[in-house]
Amino acid sequence: MNGQLTAFLARAELLMERIEAALPHAVAEPDWSASIAFRYRRNRTGGGVLAPIRHIGVMGLDDLKEIDIQKEKIKRNTEQFVNNFPANNVLLTGARGTGKSSLIRACLHAFASEGLRLIEVDKAELVDLPDIVELVAGRPEKFVVFCDDLSFDEGEPGYKALKSILDGSVAAATSNVLIYATSNRRHLLPEYMAENLTYSHTDTGEVHPGEAVEEKVSLSERFGLWVSFYPFNQEEYLHIVTQWLSALNVDPALTAQARPQALIWALERGSRSGRVAWHFARDFAGRHASDHE
Repeated sequence: MNGQLTAFLARAELLMERIEAALPHAVAEPDWSASIAFRYRRNRTGGGVLAPIRHIGVMGLDDLKEIDIQKEKIKRNTEQFVNNFPANNVLLTGARGTGKSSLIRACLHAFASEGLRLIEVDKAELVDLPDIVELVAGRPEKFVVFCDDLSFDEGEPGYKALKSILDGSVAAATSNVLIYATSNRRHLLPEYMAENLTYSHTDTGEVHPGEAVEEKVSLSERFGLWVSFYPFNQEEYLHIVTQWLSALNVDPALTAQARPQALIWALERGSRSGRVAWHFARDFAGRHASDHE
């Protein structure tokens, strides 16, 4: 009888361990000294983990060209934040490869010595943001929660979670967290031609959008600061190419030779973005470095 009881208790204990492992766990406290940037992810047991990002690309604010207006706005807002002055959640929108994510990374490097830290969160895990905020609320550092390439399809759970957070729950909970998000969509949700039919006209000539349009606009409006990025013209693109060639220590005498090649490179890719300029500069620098070996 005692043997059966012992076996039963052992099985019960094993079952409890499995149930406990399957339940959601609080976000684990990371080693804050391990990095200035962390990536949030869920582990197999459903618990949240802030993993330090060991290798962060070095990016200075001076390295980013042709976006001086956008740079000034983000830098000013971030500086207000780290100095305990009022600051806004930020939505950076616009053309691909124009420096939205790079600008946030450059601000991290610029203000890390003043206590700025970054937590990258994927849109699918935004529902866990309250747990992340609670974890860092008592920390002395300032945290930017970074959502890169943010966009939502209809019905995604992260949409309503982010919307409620931007309504003020984060600000009410702690003053050391802001949300910076980048997106190619101004309103973060897909737009459809049929939605134009929902607009109504009053007798006085006013135009009012339908509920579907209002819902999409409402999320982006909850970001206090909007910063828009635009495609580069040819001279701006070539200026960025020249800057990256210099950063990669390419002989200045080769810059003129690189210009027509850079234009062909952009034409083949259908874009004159900063990312395309960076990719060309790496290719050009690599080819000429190997030629001189």
